[in-house]
Amino acid sequence: MRIIAGSKRGLTLEAPDGQTTRPTADRARQALFDILSAPARIANLRGRPVADFFAGTGALGLEAISRGALSCTFLETDSKALTTLNRNITKAGWQQTCTVLRQDATKPPKAKQACGLLFFDAPYHATVSEAALSAVVDQGWLASDGVAVVQLHPKAPFETPVGLTLTDDRRYGASRFLFLEPA
Repeated sequence: MRIIAGSKRGLTLEAPDGQTTRPTADRARQALFDILSAPARIANLRGRPVADFFAGTGALGLEAISRGALSCTFLETDSKALTTLNRNITKAGWQQTCTVLRQDATKPPKAKQACGLLFFDAPYHATVSEAALSAVVDQGWLASDGVAVVQLHPKAPFETPVGLTLTDDRRYGASRFLFLEPA
């Protein structure tokens, strides 16, 4: 697993042993960031804070910083994932750019600032994406012109939370990306 593009292109990222963390495959991450780098979406990324919920290795948030995001806040609860995430941040040299919170994404703290881009990559066996997304929006994490990207198993059900609009639904192998914006 590596950062695909931007200032840290090619930087190899670590992943914890075991099955608790499922990093997004390079090809799926490339497809996702191709969409986010398009003229209609690039303003959500460049020069703006982003947040990575259920962060795992931090690959999505770190890729965003490499491609021009101002900063990233990561929320994660798994001890092994947190250790790996912090090592990946240090390896990239972004300790001043990143904030790591040992926090349940379904019970996030109030946002210090709204983000242009939010990532949700809950474990595939968990059905918490809708609850986390609702809680995060309620706590002010999503800017009024922002976009939330939810990654799910392609066959997983999903109910769009109240106050959000599903604007795109893409499938790439074992990943499905939903793009949601404030209604």
